[in-house]
Amino acid sequence: MLIKVNRISSDDDATISVITVDGEFVCFGLEDEYRDDKVSGETRIKAGKYSVGVRVRGGFHRKYRSKFGGFHKGMLHVKDVPNFEHILIHIGNTDEDTAGCLLVGKGADTTGEFRVNNSTGAYKELYSYVIDAALSGELSIIYEDNDI
Repeated sequence: MLIKVNRISSDDDATISVITVDGEFVCFGLEDEYRDDKVSGETRIKAGKYSVGVRVRGGFHRKYRSKFGGFHKGMLHVKDVPNFEHILIHIGNTDEDTAGCLLVGKGADTTGEFRVNNSTGAYKELYSYVIDAALSGELSIIYEDNDI
């Protein structure tokens, strides 16, 4: 199974993308901005293909287990990203919520501050669609830069 993050628009703080799973539109994404040199918590990961696993420890995992109960089986974790650790797919609305991670939303706004909205709804939809593939080690994600 393949998640595709098609980066379509960016500014000095954030990047908006269209997210599909196996070619089907699921939601929008928001990440930090592009930088040639990484700034911790303020830089999106490099374009490329990565495996996605499930992380079952850490603050996000505990928070989501409490929030979602049995629905939550662990955080979607983008693995083996050079110079980055603990890149997750999670809920949030603006670049202040990202720290290098991928946020998801049902809608996206590029007027003023870039943001996604209805993040919880988008997260639940994406998560339910891909979690079994992530648990079985059969989920990948590809990030494409079409915004630069």
